[in-house]
Amino acid sequence: MNDVTPTVGNIVIDCAELDAMAAFWGGLLGMKTTMSSDNWLDLEPLGGNGPTLSFQRVPEGKTIKNRLHLDLDVPDIHAAGERAARLGATPAAEPVEGARTSFQVWRDPEGNEFCFCGTS
Repeated sequence: MNDVTPTVGNIVIDCAELDAMAAFWGGLLGMKTTMSSDNWLDLEPLGGNGPTLSFQRVPEGKTIKNRLHLDLDVPDIHAAGERAARLGATPAAEPVEGARTSFQVWRDPEGNEFCFCGTS
């Protein structure tokens, strides 16, 4: 029997403006665009050899909370949030700071949620 276990090739985010999303996410993660067409854009693979972060142009806007989001590990959630805000993100909630972990939910320029998770 052949192994049919899938691997994750792309993580795709629906959006209205490909260039704006590439500027935000590419700037936030330090990644360059590797492919672009009228309705699709790829950034470099996550972590250099992980899945490709891709954006697909769709006609409808975001209307409810994401069912999937990225958790981004950072040493300082406050500094990461300040940088994300300069790139166009907005906080979705106040930071949560516990004894063992801290995190904060943010929204990219089109409203897609992601989290900064403290690593220290």
